[in-house]
Amino acid sequence: MAEEDDTKVRILQSLRGKICEAKNLGLPAGANRLRDLCTFCTINLDQEEVFRTKMFEKSVSPFYGEDFYFEIPRPFQFLSFYVYAKSVFRDLPVGKVAIRKEELWRYSGKESWFPLHPVDPNSEVQGKVHLEMRLNELITENGSVCQQLLVRIIACQGLPLISGQNCDSYATVTLVGPSRTDQKKTKVKKKTSDPQFEETFYFEVTRSSSYTKKSHFQVEEEDIEKLEIKVDLWNNGNLAQDVFLGETRVSVKILRNDVVHRAWYLLQPKGNGTKTKPEELGSLRLNVTYTEDNVLPSACYAPLRNLLLKSPDVKPISASAAHVLGDLCRERYEAVLPVVRLLLHHNRLLPFLTAIAALELEQTQEANTIFRGNSLATRCIDDMMKIVGRNYLTVTLKPVLDEICESNKTCEIDPIKLKEGDNVEVNKENLQGYVQKVFSSITQSSASCPPLMCDVFRSLRQLASKRFPADPHVQYSAVSSFVFLRFFAVAVLSPHTFQLRPHHPEPEVSRTLTLISKTIQTLGSWGSLSKNKLSSFKESYMYDFFKLFQEDKCIEQVKKFLDDISSNASKEWSGVEGSVILKEGEVHKRAQGRKRIGKKNFKKRWLRVTNRELTYHKHKGKEALYVIPVKNILGVEKVDESAFNRKNMFQVIHSDKTLYVQAGNCVEASEWIEVLSQVSRCNTERLGTFHPSAYVSGAWLCCQATNENQPGCKPCTTTILANIQLDIDCDRETERIFSLFSSNLDKLQKMEDACAGMSVYLGQQQEEYTRFVIQDPKETFRTIKEIRVLVEDLQAHHDSKGALTDEPGTIENPIVGKTS
Repeated sequence: MAEEDDTKVRILQSLRGKICEAKNLGLPAGANRLRDLCTFCTINLDQEEVFRTKMFEKSVSPFYGEDFYFEIPRPFQFLSFYVYAKSVFRDLPVGKVAIRKEELWRYSGKESWFPLHPVDPNSEVQGKVHLEMRLNELITENGSVCQQLLVRIIACQGLPLISGQNCDSYATVTLVGPSRTDQKKTKVKKKTSDPQFEETFYFEVTRSSSYTKKSHFQVEEEDIEKLEIKVDLWNNGNLAQDVFLGETRVSVKILRNDVVHRAWYLLQPKGNGTKTKPEELGSLRLNVTYTEDNVLPSACYAPLRNLLLKSPDVKPISASAAHVLGDLCRERYEAVLPVVRLLLHHNRLLPFLTAIAALELEQTQEANTIFRGNSLATRCIDDMMKIVGRNYLTVTLKPVLDEICESNKTCEIDPIKLKEGDNVEVNKENLQGYVQKVFSSITQSSASCPPLMCDVFRSLRQLASKRFPADPHVQYSAVSSFVFLRFFAVAVLSPHTFQLRPHHPEPEVSRTLTLISKTIQTLGSWGSLSKNKLSSFKESYMYDFFKLFQEDKCIEQVKKFLDDISSNASKEWSGVEGSVILKEGEVHKRAQGRKRIGKKNFKKRWLRVTNRELTYHKHKGKEALYVIPVKNILGVEKVDESAFNRKNMFQVIHSDKTLYVQAGNCVEASEWIEVLSQVSRCNTERLGTFHPSAYVSGAWLCCQATNENQPGCKPCTTTILANIQLDIDCDRETERIFSLFSSNLDKLQKMEDACAGMSVYLGQQQEEYTRFVIQDPKETFRTIKEIRVLVEDLQAHHDSKGALTDEPGTIENPIVGKTS
C-alpha cells in the first residue's frame, strides 16, 4: 500500500494501447518469398521482450488488432515495437519502431503511423554505467607539471540478457582526442547484468613543452577542450564474436568545474548503424499511452483525498469534487477510473453511484432510453463492474469462450459472407449451440455475482421504478442495460481485453463472437423477444435466427437472473465452485532439491495456476508432473539475481521443497507473483520471513546460515487481504486525480466563471454555461475554490520533492551521454 512509506517519492509506470496493423512490409534478409510472409509483433522495454502478438499469416499488410496493458516494473530507456517474419530456423527481424521514454507523451492516446527502421545490433542497447573522473596534477622528474586523468569505472546496471542468459561483460575505456586514442580494458565479469568493476585507469592528458621523452602524441594544454572519455560495454563471446552492449561519451572539459566528477550515464547506441530508407521496410500503426505517476508520501494527498471522499454526501451531487472532475474530463473515458477506485477502497462508491444515477434519471425523459448514453453514471458503473467483476467474468465465461475459440466451428449466417461449400443450416445450428451455452452460463451465474454489483443493481432498479412508475419493465431494463449490454456482451466480443483469452481472436472466431455478442445483447434486453422488437432488426438473417429463441423460457430465465442479482436480500459471494485457470504459460523451472547451481538444472515447463492448485507440465496439454495445492502455498517472493545468475526469478514457498521459477521477462514475473499472491492470500500459515537467495553447497547464499530450515532473513511482502478494496493504491489514484485537475485548470476556470455568472443572473442558465452541470452555483463555486487551493498545495509538494530527486547523474536520473 502507498501509506507504508512516509518519505520516498515513488515512480510508477504503466503502458496501454494497441498494435493495430502494418502495411507494405519488406522482405527480411533470409526470407524466401514476399507472398509467404508470416509475421508477428513484439513489445520490448529496451531489449527485453514483454509482449508478443499472435502470428499473422501470408500478408505484407497484416491487421494485428492486439490490445495491451501492463505495469512497467523497472526503469527503461526505449520502448520498441519489432516486426518479425517467421522462418524455419529462427525469426527474422523485418524492422522496428523505437521511441525514447522522454518522447512517449507526444503519442499518448492517439493512433499514429510509424515507419519501420532496420534492426541493427549496434543500436540494441540498455542499461547504465557509473563513472568517476578527476584530473590530477603531477610533477615530473625535471620539475615540470603535467596533468593526468583518472577514470574509475565503478559498475553497470541493467545490462541485457544475451541468448536468454546474463552476460559476461567487460568495458573498454578510451581517451579520444584529435590526434590520439588510448584504450584500457577491464576484467570480464561473468553471468551478471549488474557487474561491479571497481577498476581505475590513468591517462596522460597534457605535458609541458620541455618534456623530452618520446611519445606517440603531442597535446597542448588548451586541447583538453577537445578530449573525451569513451566507455564501451561488451559481452565476451569467448569463441564467438563479442557483442556490443552500449557506449557513453563524457567530455573531459566537464572537469574544469569539478574536482571529482561522479555520475551514472545511460548507455547509448552506436551512431554507425546500417542506413536503410524507412519506406523500404514498411510501417506500423500504433496506439500508445504511457503513464508515469510520481507518487508523493501519503500525507501530502490527505486533503484532496478527503475532499473527494466527501463527494457522496454533497447536495446536489453535481457540486461534489468527484462530479466536477467527471464534468471537466467528459471526453476522457479513463478519467473516472481513479475516482471509482478511490471511492471503492473507502466504501464510498455505492452512495456516489446512487446519487449520480438519480441525477441522470432526472434528465431521462423516456423509459426505453434509460442508461443508454455515455454519461458519468454509465462510465463509473462500467469501471466498477470491470474492477469487482473480473473474477466473475472468468468463472462465468472463460470455459465456454475457450471452447468456442479452440473448436472454431463455422457460424456464419449472413448469405453474403458465406464461403463456397458452407451449409447455412449447419452454421446456424453451431451458432445456436454456442449462444445457448453462453446464455446458460450467464443466467445460471447469479450466485457468483459480486455483492457490490448486486447492491448497485438493486439501487438502479429502485431508482428506475420510482422515476417511471407506470412502466413495469423499466426495473429490469435498468439492470440489463449494464449487466448484459455493457458487461457480458462486451466481454464476449473482446475476450482478450478482459484477460479471458491471451490474444485477439482469429478473424473467423471474431466474427462468431460478434454474432454471439449481438444475440446475447438482445436476449438480455428485457422484452427484446416480443414481435415488435423482432421487426426492428435490420438484417433479415438475424430476424430468422432470433426467431429460434422466441420462447417464454428464455424470458423467464432472464427475469429470474435479473431478480437474483438485484433483489433486496444482500448476500455474500459464494466463491468459485469449479476449477478456473487464472494464468498459464511457459517458464524455466529449477529442478527441486538440487544442491548445486548449473544450467542443466533448469528445464522448460508449462506452468498453470488455478483457484485450487499450481501445477507444472512438460508441455501444454500434458499431464501434471507436480501439483501444489493453493492452500499449501506459504509465500511467493522474488529471488535475487545473484542466486542463480538469472533475471526475472521468483519462488513459491510451500510445504515441500521451494519451487524456483524463471519467467520470460520482468512483466511476466510481476504478473506471476501477483496472481499467486492473490490466490494464496488467505492461507493462515503464510510465512513472515523468507530467504531471497538459494540454499547451495550447505549454506544460504543470502545470510550464510548453514541450516536449510533456518527461518528467512528478510520480511515477506505484505500480504493483501481477501478484499478487492485493499488491492488499490490510493495515493497513486489521488495523484492521477491531481494530474487531471492540474491539466484542466482552464476548464475549471470556465466552470468557476459560469458559477459566478449564474449567481449574478439569479440562476438563469446562459448558453455558454450549458457545457457544465451546475445545479447549485454557490455550492459548486465553493467546491472549485477548494479544489484550486489543494491542487496548488500539491503542486508545491511536487516542486519541493522534485528539487531533491531530480539531480542529474543519480542512479534514478542518469545522464544521457553523447553518442558517436
